[in-house]
Amino acid sequence: MKKYIFLIIPFLVLASCSKRNHFTLKGTVGSSARKTIYLSRVKVTEVIAVDSAKINSRGLFRFRVKTGETDFYQLGTSPDNFVTLLAAPGEKIYLRSPDENLAENYTVEGSEGSGHVRLLDIRLLKTKKSLDSIADLYRKAETEADFETRGKALEDEYVQLLKDQRRFNIEFILGNMRSLSSIKALYQRVDDDTYVLYDSRALQYLKIVADSLQKYYPRSNHTKALAADLSREMDQFYGRQLEQISASLPETKLDPELTDITGKRIRLSSLKGKYVLLTFWSVESRECIAENLQLKEFYKTYNRKGFEIYQVNLDQDEEAWRNAVRFDELPWISAREDDPSNPHIARLYNVRSLPANYLYDPDGTIVAKDIHGRTLQLKLSQVFNTR
Repeated sequence: MKKYIFLIIPFLVLASCSKRNHFTLKGTVGSSARKTIYLSRVKVTEVIAVDSAKINSRGLFRFRVKTGETDFYQLGTSPDNFVTLLAAPGEKIYLRSPDENLAENYTVEGSEGSGHVRLLDIRLLKTKKSLDSIADLYRKAETEADFETRGKALEDEYVQLLKDQRRFNIEFILGNMRSLSSIKALYQRVDDDTYVLYDSRALQYLKIVADSLQKYYPRSNHTKALAADLSREMDQFYGRQLEQISASLPETKLDPELTDITGKRIRLSSLKGKYVLLTFWSVESRECIAENLQLKEFYKTYNRKGFEIYQVNLDQDEEAWRNAVRFDELPWISAREDDPSNPHIARLYNVRSLPANYLYDPDGTIVAKDIHGRTLQLKLSQVFNTR
């Protein structure tokens, strides 16, 4: 008897594994002149055809898709008539649509992710229809005598619908942070130009989802793309913050005047006429030390052509700073925050990590931010070898 048990166990393991490398999708579609239904996989920037199936006389269709990961798919009878699914290996998905218009009228079972996507799509479709209805009423009201009152009421109703949709998406994200469906909630649009999550506060939800999915789906291309998008958005956000600070403060506030290692006060604006790399660093950072050695090579190559470095140190230990400058023989302007425990200049420039830098052109305009290594080398080569 034991002999047979040992033979059965490997069979059960193999059978279990085989279920985890594919999903099945079947269902029914209402009467239609079209007899073929198509399944495509949604990559980050493209849609790739996977398979097609015949719709029989009873409206039935079936797919068996080999896959080892959870991913987005589109199922439809044409490029304009499809639904989005979020299928996982091992799922047995059943979709029903009583008529040809899949996107507006379908149900799905056997796939939690696909159910989440349907909830998002149906909710947004309802909002879009309501917004279109209000827009039509608004256009008609423009010719009426009470337009001022009626128009204002319609505008308020329109804005409230957008707020309600935004609140719905946020609640969905917070409740489904472990699901890739939360990505769809992040990027839904009311129209081609308007995201549901449209303001800078949406960045916090972008970060929440990115952090969560990097834990649960670290190898997913969608997770990787989301993390890259978060990085770009944060860079732009910090850039806008810097622009706002620059616009709201007197010009001298973004013109550091610090004491260099010789005891001389030097103002950044005194270097106008040169390309100046304003850089922030710390003796405690290995990355900063390594970058300083690389900057010495750039400085040697381009200093005579009009390149200068104004380096601001953030260490509280003044002696450690002085020793590091002398030991590495740093040839540029080496200055230090007047009060490193309260780094006023670093805060003005929104320095979040070290090393950090800003590249100024000869007119004193910032032309690049946080460019290091090969990127900085290419930028300097472009500037000085094409003049």
